[in-house]
Parts: sequence; structure tokens; C-alpha cells
Amino acid sequence: MSNPRWHQSLGLGRLWLRYYHQPVGKFLSVMRQGGPFAMRETERQRQEMEAAALALPPLPTPASDSPLCLHLLTGRRFWYQTAFCLHSWVRAAGEPIRVEIYDDGTLAGVAHHLRRFGPAIKVHPHAEIIARLDHHLPADRFPVLRERWINYPNIRKLTDVHAGRDGWKLVIDSDLLFFRPPTFLVDWLRSPDRPLHAVDCLESYGYTRPLMNRLAGATLQPLVNVGLCGLNGSTLDWNELEAWCAELIAREKTNYYLEQALVAMLTARQSCAVAPAADYLTLPSKREVLAPTAVMHHYVADSKRWYFRHGWRHVAGRLRPEAIFP
Repeated sequence: MSNPRWHQSLGLGRLWLRYYHQPVGKFLSVMRQGGPFAMRETERQRQEMEAAALALPPLPTPASDSPLCLHLLTGRRFWYQTAFCLHSWVRAAGEPIRVEIYDDGTLAGVAHHLRRFGPAIKVHPHAEIIARLDHHLPADRFPVLRERWINYPNIRKLTDVHAGRDGWKLVIDSDLLFFRPPTFLVDWLRSPDRPLHAVDCLESYGYTRPLMNRLAGATLQPLVNVGLCGLNGSTLDWNELEAWCAELIAREKTNYYLEQALVAMLTARQSCAVAPAADYLTLPSKREVLAPTAVMHHYVADSKRWYFRHGWRHVAGRLRPEAIFP
């Protein structure tokens, strides 16, 4: 017989989640972004950034065999961030870069905005990616990875870039800007010999450490962040990744940070090239965004506000005087 008290407590828990926890969380998020009027202004300036991306010039043409190659997953919502990221890299590094873009399924209508940057850009169409996955990660053998591919786009930074492809690849997020020569990354690209990752501002794996340590067979390193992620596709064991995903989800449900958890588990078993946290900065402050001292900013969480209001303007050469006294 069911326990009525259990059902009652479950009902109260749902009510608490719906009418207290979620509204309070949303309110606090709005206030961290400056309130509704500030959010409206941030959105206006985000739209200005998107329009400004249309005026960015073509990228310099690299040598076809250049080892300097970046890999990015992007789509309709993020193409302009990708454009600013790549232009900031070229300006900071002072040399051309090859770029491979992976369509997240929404790029078709805006892909021409990226292709116009010239031969430095190679776009992998969505249909091509699906065909490669169907061959190397068929759904009947990798049901969890393919289900996550449909419902959790972040996993595509692993599957779409590495499945069926060999060699080292550096995958970066689109919401990065570079301000000084990224020497650490350039050196790795010229001679990769171990995985590379960035350092997070707060450890975000989404799953408990004991479970992750057991599955990895090693103790996880702290603060692994995949805004920068260099891996060798030749060494990835997709059967193992499928098993990891299945057990993580079965025991502790799905989580937004699954991809980061998987990379943390992969890198726990070997030495890594770790991007210096002070130079490759996750979650920059407003002061840092207004006058960058780091090599790179990764605009996660609340720093998105300063990214859309100020960060991109350094690349466009349009930092407003009033930005100093907003």
C-alpha cells in the first residue's frame, strides 16, 4: 500500500519548487544582471554586436598545411560570437589561422556570414556530420550518446569534431575573446603531445566526484573547463564514453555539465597542458573587461553582461568613452 505521507511530501516538494525555488532563482538571476531595464539594454547591445559582425573584414588566408587550426561548434544564435572570437585571435596572435566550423543544425541560414571571411573558414554541414556519426557512432550501438546528441548540443563538441577522425584538435567556445598573443595555445597547436584544457572559476562537473573517480579509474583534477579543449580523436574510446554516459545518467540523471564531466574523466588519467588561469581567464570582472590584462576572456555566466556591453567593442575598435562610467 502506498504511503499517503510520502505522496503528500512529494506534492509539497513540487509546489515548493514551482512557486518558491524557481521564481526566487529567476529573480536573483535577473538582479545579478542589473534588473529588467539593464537586461533590456544588454540585449540591445547584443544586437549591436551581431550587426557589427557583418562589417568584420575577411580573415587572412593561412597556408593550407598550417598546424594552427581551431575547431568551433556554432549556429544561428552564436555565429556572430564565433566571428568576433576568430578576429580577436588573428589580431592577438598576429598570424593567420585555419578554422573548421561544425553546424549545430541551425547554421544553414547564416553560414554565408562566416564563409565570407574567406578560405580560412571550412564549414562542416549538418548533413555531413550526421552521415559520419551514423557510420562511426550508429544509434543501435551508441544509444545514449546519440540521444544526448539530439537533446544536449554540448556533447557535439566531442562527437562532431572527433568521431571518425584522427589526430589532435583544439576545440574552443565561441564566447571567447583574445587580447594578447595566445602563445600557450600556439605552442600546443604546433606540437601537441597531451590533452589541453582551461581552468574554471568554479568546479562544475554536475556529477558526484566518487562516481566520476570510480568510472575514470583515477582522481579527477579540479576546475577542468572545456572552453578550451584539446584532445586526440585517435585515442578516444567511444564504447567507454557510451558506458560512462549511461551510468552517470542512470545514477544521477542528465546534467548540463555532462560534456565537461566526460572531459574531466578523460583527462584524469594523464598529464595535461593546463592553460594558465590568470592569462586564460574564465568569468572576467567588469573592471577586467573594460581594460583587459589577460590573454583571453571566457564570458561565462554573469560576465555575459560585460561581454555584450563592452568586451566585443575592443575587437571592433568601438569601445565607447561612456563605458568607463556606465
